[in-house]
Amino acid sequence: MTDPELHRMASTVLMPGFSGTRVPDWLARAIDDGLGAVLYFAHNLTEDPAGLSARLHALRPDLLVASDEEGGRVTRLHAATGSPYPGHSELGRAGDVRLTQATAAELGQDLRAAGIDLALSPVVDANTDPANPVIGDRAFGSDPRTVALHGAAFVTGMQSTGVAACAKHFPGHGDTRTDSHLDLPVVDIDAATLRGRELGPFAEAIRAGVRTVMVGHIRVPVLDEAPASVAPRAYALLRKELGFTGAAVTDALDMRGLSRYTGATTVEEAVGAGAVAALAAGADLLCLGNPVRDPIGGEAVFSAARDRLLAGIADGSVHPDRLAEAAARMRELARSSIRAPGVLDQRGGGRGSFPRR
Repeated sequence: MTDPELHRMASTVLMPGFSGTRVPDWLARAIDDGLGAVLYFAHNLTEDPAGLSARLHALRPDLLVASDEEGGRVTRLHAATGSPYPGHSELGRAGDVRLTQATAAELGQDLRAAGIDLALSPVVDANTDPANPVIGDRAFGSDPRTVALHGAAFVTGMQSTGVAACAKHFPGHGDTRTDSHLDLPVVDIDAATLRGRELGPFAEAIRAGVRTVMVGHIRVPVLDEAPASVAPRAYALLRKELGFTGAAVTDALDMRGLSRYTGATTVEEAVGAGAVAALAAGADLLCLGNPVRDPIGGEAVFSAARDRLLAGIADGSVHPDRLAEAAARMRELARSSIRAPGVLDQRGGGRGSFPRR
C-alpha cells in the first residue's frame, strides 16, 4: 500500500465530533480525505439539523452521520426539550415488542429527516445491578430475555427506515456500579454467566441484522484483563462465537474508563493510544468522543488519532491488513446506509402507542 492509501484508510476508520452548527474547515478537509463518519452532539443540532447534514453529505455522499439517540433521557435531537419518545425501560415495562418496533421506526424516521444515518442505539445491556449509575432506565430491563426481545425489535424498527442501529455496550455494562465515563468498570462473572446472561441480547440483535455493535470500556476478567474495547478476545467472541459480520464501533475513546487503563494523561494522548489499541484488537470504527474536551473543537483529537494510527502502522503496532479490513467494513456500512428511502415494516404497529411528549 502507498502512503496516500494508508492515510485515507486511517481517516476512514475515525468518527470525530466537532463544535458548532457549521462545518469547520478542518472537518471539510478530513471528509475530502476519506473520513468515515462524524458524530453529532446536542450543540450541533440547535439550529438546522437537516441543513447541517445536507452540507456534510454534499461534501461526500457516503459520509456517515451518527448520533446517540435512544429515546428517554439520551437524545441529541431533542436535548433542549427532552425526547418525545419513551426510553428503553418504559418500553420494556410495557411488554409489547410490536410497540417497541413501532417506536424505533418513528424515531428512525425523525433521524432520517434530520439526515442522520447511524443511531448509536439500542442499549442491550441487562441492567442486573439496580445501583448501576450509567445504564439504569436506559436498559429494557434486568431480565436478559426481555432485553433480547425488545432490543431485536428496536433494531428491526430502526433499520426499517434505512437508519443503521448499534447494539451496545458489548459484552455487557449492566452488572456494574462504575460509570465507564469516569473509571474502568469490572464485570467479574464466570464464563457461563457471561454467555447465558450478558451475551444473549447481543446475539438476538445480531440475528435481527444489526449493522453495528459498540464495544465498551469494560473489563471482564474471564474474557481478558484488558477493557473489551482494546481486547482481541472480545472481538473474537463477537465475530467467531456470535457471528457478527458488521462494523464494530468503540465507545468514545476519550472516556476515563479507557484512559485509566492506558495511563494517558491528556485527551489527545488518550484518544491516540486508544485508537491504536482498539484498531489492533479488532475495532472498525473509532469513536473519538465529545469535542468540548478538545481545546480546538475536535481537530486536535482527530489529528492525534489519525497520526497515532499512521505511526502504529509504521512501527508495527497495527498491521496494514487490519486497517484495510476495518476500512472495508466501513465502506460497506456506508454503502448500506446511503440515503435511499427505507421500507417500513407494516407489522410495526402495536396494540397501543406512547404519545409524543
